[in-house]
Amino acid sequence: MGKTMRAVVLFDGVCNLCNGTIDFIIHWDRDAYFRFASLQSAAGQRLVQGCNEVGGDSVVLLENERCFTRSSAVLRILRILGLPWSLTYGFIIIPSRWRDGVYDWVARHRYAWFGKRETCRLPTTAERQWFLD
Repeated sequence: MGKTMRAVVLFDGVCNLCNGTIDFIIHWDRDAYFRFASLQSAAGQRLVQGCNEVGGDSVVLLENERCFTRSSAVLRILRILGLPWSLTYGFIIIPSRWRDGVYDWVARHRYAWFGKRETCRLPTTAERQWFLD
């Protein structure tokens, strides 16, 4: 898979699970392929305008002028991160309504299980290069 163009991950900036996921992606993204913006930010709002059916409970992957949401976004991100995470992409054969059902269940409970920040994530100086303004 060619990685010349960068992809953007939009996420819920106040969700602790979502922020932990961004930390995970940054750690494993050996090619610095991903850039990030919270859905609440001006950049996130601008970028999400071209996507259909995006809610605050969804991670969004913008890649090659396409929008991927929910479980499809997560599986594509993991595939791009390479081994061992790319092995999870096999779950793509499960119908999206089932995968997204699990995704939606976790999304509904994420604040109760993982907590919520008072404000959106502010990247550290070291992380700044990965975040869009």
